[in-house]
Amino acid sequence: MPQYIVNKAAEDNGDHEVHVETCVNLPREDNRDYIGEFDNCADAVEKARVTYPSANGCAHCAKECHTT
Repeated sequence: MPQYIVNKAAEDNGDHEVHVETCVNLPREDNRDYIGEFDNCADAVEKARVTYPSANGCAHCAKECHTT
């Protein structure tokens, strides 16, 4: 099951991107917040939104959950 992290630092548009831990576009280690193992990015984004309401899927590794 994939492990997901969220970028603690917001992008310019305010989004906190959710990534699969193997993504080539991971944030710096000090900006990573591990959110857990999930079957899909939708569940990972939902979990991330508890802490980061503007969480959004990464356009590269979680593109089916990328909305902006």
